[in-house]
Amino acid sequence: MKDLIRTRRNIKKFKPNEIREDALLSWLEAAVMAPNHRMTEPWEVFFLGRETREKLNHKTNFGNAPVVMAVISKNGVNKLETEENALATACFIQNFNLAAWAEGVGTFWSSIGASERNREILGVPEGYHVIGVLGVGYPEIIPDPKPRRPIAEKIKRLP
Repeated sequence: MKDLIRTRRNIKKFKPNEIREDALLSWLEAAVMAPNHRMTEPWEVFFLGRETREKLNHKTNFGNAPVVMAVISKNGVNKLETEENALATACFIQNFNLAAWAEGVGTFWSSIGASERNREILGVPEGYHVIGVLGVGYPEIIPDPKPRRPIAEKIKRLP
């Protein structure tokens, strides 16, 4: 598992090979096991067709990924639950990314859906946040890892 986490990359360029629908659904089924407080399961997934992708006008067309999907999170009944839901949905995305990576499929996580214009293009209902728009496909190029600061620099021990 640690190797899977350490080798996963944000892919910027994809091969044109199609992704099987059953594989996508399998990774999504794994993703739903993300932790989510009060079992809100706040995530929803929109698969984007060619017309929607063109309207979004992403500068690289999501690296020409064969699959592009938006992942949105339902707001909670208060500010805290809304934040918890967004965090749970990010965990959902990470689970999806790792499940796909385990089978040789990469992802590109974009925040392009956050603008009001792009929310409208995506048809995001009121009361939802766009957590990410993902390109999904077989990597044409797997970039080298970017250096990370040692975790020891990020740890504090409280009395």
